[in-house]
Amino acid sequence: MPHAGVPAPRATRIPSISCVLPAYNEGQNLAQVVPQVLASLHALSPQVEVLVVDDGSRDDTAAVARALCAAHPGVVLIELSRNFGKEAALTAGLDAARGEVVVLMDADGQHPAALLPQMLEKWQQGSDVVYAVRRTRDDQSPLHARLAHLFYRLVNWGSRVAIPADAGDFRWMDRKVVDALKALPERNRFMKGLYAWVGFQSTALDYLPLPRTQGHSSFGLRGAFSLALTGMVAFSSTPLRALSLLGLLLSMASLAYGLWVVLEYFWLGIEVPGYATLAAGMMFLSGIQLLSIGVLAEYVGRIYEEVKRRPSYLVSERSGAGLAQDGADRPGA
Repeated sequence: MPHAGVPAPRATRIPSISCVLPAYNEGQNLAQVVPQVLASLHALSPQVEVLVVDDGSRDDTAAVARALCAAHPGVVLIELSRNFGKEAALTAGLDAARGEVVVLMDADGQHPAALLPQMLEKWQQGSDVVYAVRRTRDDQSPLHARLAHLFYRLVNWGSRVAIPADAGDFRWMDRKVVDALKALPERNRFMKGLYAWVGFQSTALDYLPLPRTQGHSSFGLRGAFSLALTGMVAFSSTPLRALSLLGLLLSMASLAYGLWVVLEYFWLGIEVPGYATLAAGMMFLSGIQLLSIGVLAEYVGRIYEEVKRRPSYLVSERSGAGLAQDGADRPGA
């Protein structure tokens, strides 16, 4: 028997659980998704909370979430002052979560709550992070799926920290992992990279995304490209290395061509008119230079955003009770 005040071993402990649901224009889904998630969590632990982070929605997301807060004491609404993006909404949820473990799920109902008991079991067996990996991308367009595959190959090329391919935000994390994520100072946050960077013992579970409960996703190719650019700049020097390699190859090609022109003139007596070659070469090199400046500008722009040290998000209002302030410190039953 453990002494009073000493947490029980993880294998027998029932933790308090916080579940973070970032929501943007999900008013049609919350009324169905939140009670389902809450019921699934209550089947695992008597101490649970569901934090709905309204990321500046333009529909009735906040109104629906307030009604859920009134009906369920374990539901909390965190309203951000405007739309800051999903990464910021996840950060806001992690900052507000009080549970011994924190679960991240989408508010559209595509993450199956039926996977939560397996996540609890893996956590009790010693895993600090249990993350879900998509079996397929059939719910996305072929172009989107191919671009996602290409992104993971590029961002992991030469990187010391491998980001698991097809692993999203659906995950179960121990409190020490959450505290490590909260300690990271980045403003431009790429959460999938941050999950991998903090490390800890991790276990993957595969799953099939469920159909959306209602409506259509607001996260399309444009949003995916913006997030991929953030991740590439934040976690990879591949673009800079590629530019260095391109510069080396162009220098070698230019030297070889120059030698060939000299040989043609002195040995073969062929006079090479250089106006067309010179014009084409200048235009080509100018394009390469502008491309290089653009890539460098992305890195410098992110540095500029970081040094301003603006907060990642601003909270407009919080509603609902959730777990007690010391919920994260209570030993499980």
